[in-house]
Amino acid sequence: MKLKPFLYNMLPFVGLVFVIVVSMIAIQIKDPSGEDLANFMSFDNIRTVLIQTVVVGIAALGMTLVIISAGIDLSVGSQIALATVVFAFVVNGGSVTPPEVDSASGLAVTLAILATIGACGLCGLFNGWISSKFRIVPFIVTLGTMLIFRGVAKWIAGGEAVRTPKNAAQGFMDYDGALGIGIGFYLLIASIIVTAVLLKRTVLGRYIYAIGSSENTARLCGIGVENQKVFIYVLCGVFTGLAGVMQYSFLGSGNPTIAVGLELNIIAAVVIGGGSLNGGSGSAMGTFIGALIMSILGSTCTMLGAETYVQEMTIGSIVIIAVGIDRLKHLKRFQS
Repeated sequence: MKLKPFLYNMLPFVGLVFVIVVSMIAIQIKDPSGEDLANFMSFDNIRTVLIQTVVVGIAALGMTLVIISAGIDLSVGSQIALATVVFAFVVNGGSVTPPEVDSASGLAVTLAILATIGACGLCGLFNGWISSKFRIVPFIVTLGTMLIFRGVAKWIAGGEAVRTPKNAAQGFMDYDGALGIGIGFYLLIASIIVTAVLLKRTVLGRYIYAIGSSENTARLCGIGVENQKVFIYVLCGVFTGLAGVMQYSFLGSGNPTIAVGLELNIIAAVVIGGGSLNGGSGSAMGTFIGALIMSILGSTCTMLGAETYVQEMTIGSIVIIAVGIDRLKHLKRFQS
């Protein structure tokens, strides 16, 4: 194993430890009695941080596939909003008003989950097909579909939140699962494993890295770049749909106005976790660490009584540092 690549791969882990240590020091300085630090390190707070990682974490895994292939998807925030609306619409039996009986059947919930994931998969198919078929930069395509998907969500919902029966998949993000952590977190862990296996142990994974490293070289090697890109965006949509189900579970309703700007947090999780916007690098575990770092920063800001903008400025600074490190890595690779 070469030392430098190993060190670069360890950077997300080092960053996680650094953020935790700095957070502990800052909290201890604010409250010398140690009470706030004890709360920060408590199981209840750790559990909350893990659950708050779920939505961004799952969606960021799909974004990881896209970014490794040198693409980007700015529509994922709108897709999550659309996902909550589709879920609510289907679980209500094709209506924006809840049924008279305040209870949803297991079949209705199952169909709603499948419809939600399928709808976002179609969104990914549309993004991938347009950008590949017409050779349009994904940034432009997904910037447009970001508005389109948000508009579709508002159209279906009539511009308002869609209420649903209280038992409709709202247990994914509670504290009733194993170890007092909702099933949503375990779905995130399962998604990490699936993504890691896909990237490291399958032909598709090798294709994704190859396309991101050099699209022209991938073509010369016989890879159907256009078809692979479309499939990658479909997978991103599937992950986003699952994240949308988790978002619905957290809210308890379908809301077409949520997740505005969430795509930036999702992209930030990938970048902080070592994903390169130039393509060709990234990992499932790194992305999870990136999402976890952002959740820890949110918890720290809450403990410190800091305003939201402090967290935003901090995350923005970390993203710039991560991109700078990636740029340095590419320059050294080019020089060698």
